[in-house]
Amino acid sequence: MPITWKTKLIHSGTKVSDKFRSLATPIYRGSTTLFDRARDVHDDWRHDDGSFTYGLYGTPTTIELANRITELENGYRTFLTQGGQAALALVYLACLEAGSHVLIPESIYGPSRDLADRLLVKMNILPEYYDPLEGTLVERRIRPNTKLIWCESPGSNTMEVQDVPAIAEVAHRHAVIVALDNTYSAGVLFDAFSHGVDISVQALSKYLGGHSDLLLGSVTVKSHELYERIGATLCDLGQSVSPDDCALALRGLQTLAVRLSHLEASALTVARWLAGRPEVELVLHPALPSCPGHEHWKRDFQGSASVFSFVVRPAFTPDQLYQLIDRLSLFKIGYSWGGVTSLVVPCFGERRTVRLYGNRLIRLNIGLEDASDLIEDLEQAFALLG
Repeated sequence: MPITWKTKLIHSGTKVSDKFRSLATPIYRGSTTLFDRARDVHDDWRHDDGSFTYGLYGTPTTIELANRITELENGYRTFLTQGGQAALALVYLACLEAGSHVLIPESIYGPSRDLADRLLVKMNILPEYYDPLEGTLVERRIRPNTKLIWCESPGSNTMEVQDVPAIAEVAHRHAVIVALDNTYSAGVLFDAFSHGVDISVQALSKYLGGHSDLLLGSVTVKSHELYERIGATLCDLGQSVSPDDCALALRGLQTLAVRLSHLEASALTVARWLAGRPEVELVLHPALPSCPGHEHWKRDFQGSASVFSFVVRPAFTPDQLYQLIDRLSLFKIGYSWGGVTSLVVPCFGERRTVRLYGNRLIRLNIGLEDASDLIEDLEQAFALLG
């Protein structure tokens, strides 16, 4: 039927050829998804049959990224979230209920601990923190209402490498789910599922994004039961991600291998140099014997990444260390890691009961700069430390 020009603005009869092919994944945006027939209308977050029902549950762009991560992590399915913290929250809320008990390593990502202490306790969920190096001893903490054990290996800032297979073994004897923040390994340097993990979480903002310009998280599960559990919670929370950010992450995936290789070599070069400095008491790099749990890294990991910490000797005050950091030129002061730029942050007053470093812990992220330039930058800053 003939229509007016105003309606043509909405319902155009023009068509574009579908023969265009590109190496880049198209960016599919949209909230409303169209159905061919009325009888096909349904509201479902699942994509097992290849159908789409609403943009909140994903578009071909977001599903391709999720499937690529599933493939890399050798998992069953992957869900995407707005960031790493959102991924952690999703796991907490999907696996726990009022009256549950959750075990969390002291070296967990700080905001994850804040979520447990501030939100979960209000829901009558009890968090308990354990020494990340406890291994099988964590079994003594398991209660009848323990539903989830978190691991993070290496741990945030203090870098302890956990005996994840041992923790998973005792957890499964008690039918407890094991979740791992696997961001450090980018899902490839540590095979979470072959080491007994049930849920693997990543902050894709780090290595998969790789350029400090996107916020995304992922939750990969090993079983259909967890797929249903996590997916239903994700749907209830209304979490969704930007297809544009997913496209950036898909681009980042293509260079992940070469970036990780360079970052590993440069980080080890800088870490070994720091280990020889008289001002440094301890270097916490998983690939060095000085790092707690190094034997687990050596046994379980396929390589190391860009982030590590070092502990300055007690002779120096916090003010002196702030000045040390401020004198750095190539190292920028800022949170996060995994990007192309080297970063530094003071990690003073960590919430720990074991391996206390006080106000002497400094974390570095090594970027894609030349390692010799980074060492020269650190050397000039140390020279002024006095």
